[in-house]
Amino acid sequence: MGSRTLSIGASLDSPDGHFERNHTENSSMVSLEFHEPNGVLDQGHQASSPVRRDVNRSLSGVKFLENDDLDLEDGKLEKDRNKTVRSNKAVKIQNQALLSGLAYCLSSCSMILVNKFVLSGYDFNAGISLMLYQNFISVVIVSILSSMGLISREPLTWRLIKVWLPVNVIFVGMLLTSMFSLKYINVAMVTVLKNVTNVITAVGEMYLFKKHHDSRVWAALFLMIVSAVSGGITDLSFHAIGYSWQIVNCFLTASYSLTLRRVMDTAKQVTKSGNLNEFSMVLLNNTLSLPLGILLIFVFNEVDYLYTTPLLRRPDFWLVMTLSGFLGLAISFTSMWFLHQTGATTYSLVGSLNKIPLSVAGIVLFKVPTSLENSASIFFGLLAGVFFARAKMREKTQS
Repeated sequence: MGSRTLSIGASLDSPDGHFERNHTENSSMVSLEFHEPNGVLDQGHQASSPVRRDVNRSLSGVKFLENDDLDLEDGKLEKDRNKTVRSNKAVKIQNQALLSGLAYCLSSCSMILVNKFVLSGYDFNAGISLMLYQNFISVVIVSILSSMGLISREPLTWRLIKVWLPVNVIFVGMLLTSMFSLKYINVAMVTVLKNVTNVITAVGEMYLFKKHHDSRVWAALFLMIVSAVSGGITDLSFHAIGYSWQIVNCFLTASYSLTLRRVMDTAKQVTKSGNLNEFSMVLLNNTLSLPLGILLIFVFNEVDYLYTTPLLRRPDFWLVMTLSGFLGLAISFTSMWFLHQTGATTYSLVGSLNKIPLSVAGIVLFKVPTSLENSASIFFGLLAGVFFARAKMREKTQS
């Protein structure tokens, strides 16, 4: 046999077993050409030559070794890929929790500050109309998102409306009294006075649901009462009407929280799916508040004021009002998002801590006159709120 042409650049019998492949090879087959002296391919030798068989056996071994190496490498790559996926997932969850927490804090603070700006900055004397407009925006947005299939909600039936109507009346009263008090009281004192709601709720839980609280919870509640009283006494911008509305708001907010627990169980039984998610409650509350809000506008004679005020002819006022409506709905969405990413414990603690920058922003932005005693009372009340949240967390873990 004459010369032999292989697309391999090293000896087949090399102990290293490494071969350098030609760039034209795209499969596991290696082209071998056996030439006779006359340059004509001998088909018989191609089939029966022992050299050919040895080459094939050697190449088969190379193929198996190569596949093993690739499998090992694939295994390493798979492990590295799994580690990367797990690492990316952990970072993603942490980022989601951080992002949702920031979104919740930002929307919550912004909502109160914008409402304060509308009612006090513009001197707008139609709090019911402001609430009605905000709730109308919420209904429109939730309905659009539901029709697009982005969120799921329960259909509004007469049975569900009749069950939910009592708690909706409390809901509307809670929103309105908050508007009325915010017009006369500075933001910092509103946040401190809202702590009284926790005291009323704790007492209501004890009598209605036979729930007992430990000593830390009661100590935090006592500190809240002390801070609210001392804050009111040292408040340089004290307004009796504003404080009266805020006290009523505390009772209505506590009543809403306590009533909602019972009504939700009954409401779930009259829904088609047997469940009532947060989006359904947002739509239910805001939809039912519209006819009640229209009625209250006439009862409190806000119609005459709306006809005469020049504010409704200012585009910037409508822009701020619309922004407040979007922020009101944003609180609902971001609170659900944050609660889903973390949990009730973290949600409660962040909600308490969120009052601290809100109070500072309210004092600075609206140039609230304050004293050292009043500032100390406000700070003391905010710390009492954080202490209460931690006490409730510990109480929950122990139970």
